Amino acid sequence: MIKKSCSILLCTSLLLFSLKIWATLPTNFSLAPMIEKASPAVVNIKAEIKITDYATIEQLLKEKKTQGEAQIPDAILSVGSGVIVDADKGYILTNAHVVDDAQAIVTTLNDGRHFTAKLIGLDKPSDIALLQIQAKNLIAIQVSDSNTLKVGDLVVAIGNPFGLNQTVSSGIVSALGRTALGIENFENFIQTDAPINPGNSGGALINGQGQLVGINTAILAPNRGNIGIGFAIPSNMAKSVMSQLIEFGNVKRGTLGVGAQDITPELANALNLANNKGALITLILPGSPAEKAGMKVGDIITAVNNNLTLNANDVVNQIAFMRVNSKANIHVLRNNKTLDFSVEITDPIKQQEENEKMDPFLYGVGLKDLNILSPIHGDVNGVLIVSVAENSNAWHADLRPGDVIVSANQQKVTNMKELKTIAASVSRDLVVNVLRGKGALFLMITQEP
Repeated sequence: MIKKSCSILLCTSLLLFSLKIWATLPTNFSLAPMIEKASPAVVNIKAEIKITDYATIEQLLKEKKTQGEAQIPDAILSVGSGVIVDADKGYILTNAHVVDDAQAIVTTLNDGRHFTAKLIGLDKPSDIALLQIQAKNLIAIQVSDSNTLKVGDLVVAIGNPFGLNQTVSSGIVSALGRTALGIENFENFIQTDAPINPGNSGGALINGQGQLVGINTAILAPNRGNIGIGFAIPSNMAKSVMSQLIEFGNVKRGTLGVGAQDITPELANALNLANNKGALITLILPGSPAEKAGMKVGDIITAVNNNLTLNANDVVNQIAFMRVNSKANIHVLRNNKTLDFSVEITDPIKQQEENEKMDPFLYGVGLKDLNILSPIHGDVNGVLIVSVAENSNAWHADLRPGDVIVSANQQKVTNMKELKTIAASVSRDLVVNVLRGKGALFLMITQEP
């Protein structure tokens, strides 16, 4: 009963606070001018999606049976929104999930005109897609720098919720840099309380000047309705993806080859740092761009291409939206001294292939020196297999975590250095004697041709 009273009191206080804010605005205050400026650039999207998901087919079959229908369609209609960002070329930004696997895409403009859209490209990890229509007299929205957004800024969402014609809702920026939501592979969401519902996906989130600051993407919706927590992809991220889709038709991401973590206040204090901003490098992969450039474990990344790095997730996003073979200028702190590194971002697949060529027998294998008195095998000195990457040469040879290598090519092995020295001298096959459980066996690791 006390908790309920407190909730009512809190809600009443918030309402009074909100009324006070609105009371300070001019009596003729209206969002109409900025909405009139932006709304012609927001379009309705209907995409015919081919059904390839068997779970979806089974669910539709159940629904049709309950309705007394025998057949199910081979396609469904995906309804969403989009934003015209280039009037001359007819480019429209939307969400990848709105048009993925689409057989046909139809856009409806705010003035009622219909156009069939061409899919220029899409990027599922960021959930951005780029469409193009051939049309005259288009009106594009001005794209703003989303890095200038602040919590508390007024924003307006424009889209087509539940398939309704263009709808506008307003709110504020509730939070910035939302990550770890499990919505996309790369997340740096703008959180807003401007009501967003199904069908708003791909629509515009605009600022007080009527400029695009985000692409509405997702909501927390236990019952498929808005509860005041919506997420938008920042315009800067969308522009970065769009530029690659225009030039290449796809997004090809590179890798820096580092592992990083956030800096807690406790770590900042222990490391004698002025603040806890930045990303602390915890791992540098062998042969990676970071290693070649001279970066070290313990370095703190503070900026990438002059864009501030506040945490580990920033590094992921900053590198992820750079094209393979592009140069990254990385600022780091090392012993409280600033260093700059010019790093060429490489293709992670090619990087993996190069690393595998350098160590074909043990690539993908986690190793640890072992010295133990075993009740079965006696005094054991060898190398413990901690992990084995699937599809590696060692995995195909049946090497498994828990195995202990005690010899390689008939030479005794007591530590990792000895094992790697022998492996580096072999040209074709590496025969290892391993202890496994109560027994032992020989395994032959073969280098793939």
